[in-house]
Amino acid sequence: MSSLNCYCGSGKPFSNCCEPYITGKEKAPTAEALMRSRYSAYAVCNADYLWLTTAPKERRHHSKTAILEWAKSNQWIKLEVLKATETTVEFKAYYIDYNLEAQIHHENSRFINQGGNWYYLDGEY
Repeated sequence: MSSLNCYCGSGKPFSNCCEPYITGKEKAPTAEALMRSRYSAYAVCNADYLWLTTAPKERRHHSKTAILEWAKSNQWIKLEVLKATETTVEFKAYYIDYNLEAQIHHENSRFINQGGNWYYLDGEY
């Protein structure tokens, strides 16, 4: 277990925040918790978790290989959650891209709960 602060910016240790979701030990209880754990999964390059937490009907539009390549090609700096409702999260993800240029990914994401599990549905940038 790691005592470093969680990548999602909660201020909690990674081991007590997003790691249990990413490793499958716990289910994310809310859309915001899932979104934060997905950001952390990009930071630790866990493409399997990112693919599995994408809505099943949307997975055909995503490839684990492409997810992993994008996760690895960027240095994840911080996450800022701007607004969250039961099924949406507006956030800004700050990162340094493969050209060493600072980037901000601003998205309004939608999530669905199916069978007691939260999934990323889609987002508008």
